[in-house]
Amino acid sequence: MSAVTHGHHGGPLRPGKLVKLGDPVRSRPSDPTVHQLRAALDTRLRALLAHDPGTRVGEDPEELHQMRVAVRRMRATLKAARPLLDRVWADDLRAELGWLGRALGPVRDADVLIERLRGRAAAFDDTSRLAVETLIEALVTDRETARAEMLAVLGSRRYTVLLRRLATAVSRPLPASSGRLAAPSLVELVRAEYRRLSKAVRAAGEDPPDEVLHALRIQGKRLRYTGELVATSGRKRERTPVRELVESTVALQDVLGEHQDACVAQHRVMLLLDGLGDVGDVGVAFVAGRLVEREEISRMAMRQSWSTAWQQVQHRAQSLQPTS
Repeated sequence: MSAVTHGHHGGPLRPGKLVKLGDPVRSRPSDPTVHQLRAALDTRLRALLAHDPGTRVGEDPEELHQMRVAVRRMRATLKAARPLLDRVWADDLRAELGWLGRALGPVRDADVLIERLRGRAAAFDDTSRLAVETLIEALVTDRETARAEMLAVLGSRRYTVLLRRLATAVSRPLPASSGRLAAPSLVELVRAEYRRLSKAVRAAGEDPPDEVLHALRIQGKRLRYTGELVATSGRKRERTPVRELVESTVALQDVLGEHQDACVAQHRVMLLLDGLGDVGDVGVAFVAGRLVEREEISRMAMRQSWSTAWQQVQHRAQSLQPTS
């Protein structure tokens, strides 16, 4: 048995608090779908635990990013698997993972925004870069507050209980649905996620509001993560329709993600400027305007290209349709 312990960062756990995991859960494409889902949850739980210590230390933002991704992937797995699993059990576990994700999110979002604004300012002169740092100071303060709240969550009993629940869940067969219908395959779960996304895209129309594009991005993540369940179960280098669909969905995610990042950056820069009040000077206001302008250019460019990325997803998805 392997065990993962947690250090003092984020609050000490009482002596003897351990999350014990057995050997990794292996699966093959020929295994029952529920077992493949169990193996996927096991892999993602191990990723969460692997990045927990680095997240607490906080020296490498990538640790937090990967921990958050592991949480999102587990939530997507439980969402896609609702037809297969005991719904009350799956929804409750997914809700707890959502609680954890909400604790990780603000710190990660601040990391992304700080890096983005500094990247935008790299081409500015020294005076303008200093003005950008003046804007970022308030953002850094907000991040420190969010990080303290995140560490409190990671040091809480509720988090420990969640880890134990996950460890228990992957140590035995997952609680299956009591329905009598034949369990769908992983590929059928991918098709279902694609249908949901396709329906949402049709409802969005040709010129959807920014918030609708953000919602499509979230639904696209579910398709991507569900597709990864299939893509990782086969030979690693084998080109398959599901792998190609995942790749095209990642490309769509990149476009919609850049659009959302631009929207968030625009909004936050204006809030940061407002927060300076009378302390702000003309130079800072001018630089804020330059940042907002650059984000607007990026936002509009992504708006013009997201439908092309979606068409590629549609094209790839055709190979997944069952033959009559």
